[in-house]
Amino acid sequence: MLNKEFKPRDVQRMRNIISGKAGDGTQTQVGYVAEVLEHVEGDIWEENGKTWTIKRGIKQTISKYGTLRKVLEIPLACPSCKTAMNDHWINVKMFRIHGMCLNCVTEMETNLKVQGKFEDYKKGIMNSNKNAMLEDLEKALDNWVQETDTFISEDGVVEDWSKVSKETEALDSFRDFIKRAKEEEI
Repeated sequence: MLNKEFKPRDVQRMRNIISGKAGDGTQTQVGYVAEVLEHVEGDIWEENGKTWTIKRGIKQTISKYGTLRKVLEIPLACPSCKTAMNDHWINVKMFRIHGMCLNCVTEMETNLKVQGKFEDYKKGIMNSNKNAMLEDLEKALDNWVQETDTFISEDGVVEDWSKVSKETEALDSFRDFIKRAKEEEI
């Protein structure tokens, strides 16, 4: 004997399943009509705080890190010569720097040496590295000047250093040094 009583909607649900109509409803709802938006391949829309798209027929979220992921992604084959990129770690390093495998970089640099343009190429790379490092140093200096001046020591005492001036002659001369160093060519 069954201890549970079946409601009419439970019986209707079983009938729907047995007759192959599992998606049919068992109740009638009045007063609310859900808005159904049809999206096609390539549409981009926002729903519940997420950005969505349809790619190859599949609804997918668009990650805010998607472009970063594409930049860091290493292809299976070199875009220039179509040889395998995963056979050596140096190919991965060269792809991140030059966008091609070690053999293609070697060939390109050899051609530059033959044409007499290698020294300019080398100086350009060294200058861009120097400028990137100086920009990082300048940002670190700006962050240091703007950071809060309260520290908590090992014994839990809050120290307030806000009265110490960070705008000094040494900082100004250091900023001038960075500016001059950026303008200099190697």
